[in-house]
Amino acid sequence: MTETTHLQTTPPGSGAKQRSPEYRVAVDSLRGLRQDLIHDAFAYRPLPGRRTDGRFARRLPGRLREYAAWTPHALIVAAALITVAFATVDSGGPAVLMGLFCAVPVLLTMVRPVGAFWASMVSTPLVAVVGSRWFEWPWAAGSFVCHLTVLTVVAMRTRPRTAGWMWVLTALYAIIADTGIGPRDMYGSNSGPMLIISALILLCVTVRHIRRDAVQEVTAQQTVTAHERSRRTLLEERTTIARELHDVVAHHMSVVAIQAEAAPYRVENPPPELEKAFATIRENAVAALTELRRVLGVVRAEDYEVPDAPQPTLAELDGLLANVRDAGLSVDKVVTGAVRELPQGVELSAYRIVQEALSNSLRHAPGATARVEIGYVLGGLGLRIVNGPPPNPSLIKPSPGAGHGVTGMRERVSMLNGEMTAGRTDDGGYEVAVFLPVALPDEGDA
Repeated sequence: MTETTHLQTTPPGSGAKQRSPEYRVAVDSLRGLRQDLIHDAFAYRPLPGRRTDGRFARRLPGRLREYAAWTPHALIVAAALITVAFATVDSGGPAVLMGLFCAVPVLLTMVRPVGAFWASMVSTPLVAVVGSRWFEWPWAAGSFVCHLTVLTVVAMRTRPRTAGWMWVLTALYAIIADTGIGPRDMYGSNSGPMLIISALILLCVTVRHIRRDAVQEVTAQQTVTAHERSRRTLLEERTTIARELHDVVAHHMSVVAIQAEAAPYRVENPPPELEKAFATIRENAVAALTELRRVLGVVRAEDYEVPDAPQPTLAELDGLLANVRDAGLSVDKVVTGAVRELPQGVELSAYRIVQEALSNSLRHAPGATARVEIGYVLGGLGLRIVNGPPPNPSLIKPSPGAGHGVTGMRERVSMLNGEMTAGRTDDGGYEVAVFLPVALPDEGDA
C-alpha cells in the first residue's frame, strides 16, 4: 500500500497585506511629523543659559560674566520688540492687539519652542484679517518678522528634521492662503519671499547642527582612540618588560635546577632524604621554568626573536652614554655611594629607564646637555636624569610620540614598587627622578 502525502505551501507574507515602499515612506514621514511637531507640542522646555567659559565670556568681569549667561534670552526679547514695532507701525488694526499677536509666539520660544511654531501659524491669519492690509498677504509685516524669528529659534533648539517639517507646513499654508482663502482684490503675495528666506535660514541652522554633531562625534571618537591607544601602549610596555625579565628569571631558575641536580654528587654518601629533597627542588625549578616559558609564549609576538646577548645592566651604561654622545647629546654621569651588585631585575629596569630618558632628551631637546646621576643608597637605588633646555627651541619639530616612553618608565618603577616623578624644570628642561627599593640582606647572610 502506498501512502501519499500532500504538502500545501503558502506564499510568504500572504497572511498579511503587502505594503509598497512608497506607503512605508509616507507612514514613516507622518510618524516623524507627529513625533516632532504634534506629540508634546507644548511641553515645557526652558531655554538654557549661555556658557560663561567661552573665549569672549571669560574676558568679561565677574558681574558681566553672570549677565552673559542671559544673552540668548535678551536677544529673543529684543526680537519680540522688533516684531511689535513692525506690527504696530502703520497698521490697519488695533496696535496693541497686533503687537500681542506677533510678540507672544516669539517669547514663547524660550519655554515651549514647538508650541511657539503653532502659535505663529495661528497668529499669522489673525493678524492678516485684523490688520485689513490685503496687500500684505498672507503675512503682514509683523507676522513676517515673527514667523522668521520663530522658525530660526525653534530650528536651533530642535533637530534638523523638525526644521524641515516646519518649512513644509509653512509652504502648505502659503499655498492654501494664496489659492483658497486669499482675498480677490489683493495686490500680490509675499509667500515667495517668505519661503525663500526661511529656506535659507533653516538651511544655515541645519548645517550648523550637522557641523556641531560632527565635531562632537569626532571629539568623542578621538577621546576613545586616545584611551585605547593608551591602553594598547600600556599592554605593549608590560609585554616588553615580561620578555626582558624572562631571561633574568629563566637564568636563575636554570641555575637552581643545575645546582640541585649536582648537589648530591658533592656529598659523600648523602642520606636518601637529602637526595629526595634535591630532586624535589630540581623538579619544581624545571616545572616553574616550563610554566614561565608557556606564559611568555602568550604575550610574545609572532615575529619576536629571543635575544642572543644577556639583558643589559648598569655595568654597560658607559656604552649607552657613548652612543648618546655620538648622536649629539652632551651627557655626564655621576655615581654616588658604594657601587654594589643589585638584583638583575633592578639593574635591567634602571638601564632601560636611563635609556628611555636620554632618548626623550634627544627627541625633544636636541643639542642640549644632560646629566645622569646614580645613587647607591641604603635600601635602594636612586636615579636622576635631567636635561637642559634646547639651544634653538624654534627649530624643534613636534615629535610624533605620545608620551609612551614615560608610560614605560612608570610601569617598570611600579613593577618594582618604586617611586618616580617626571616634569619640566624651572629653566625649561626636563627631569626624571626614580627610586627603586632593594631589600637589604639579612645579617646572617652578610
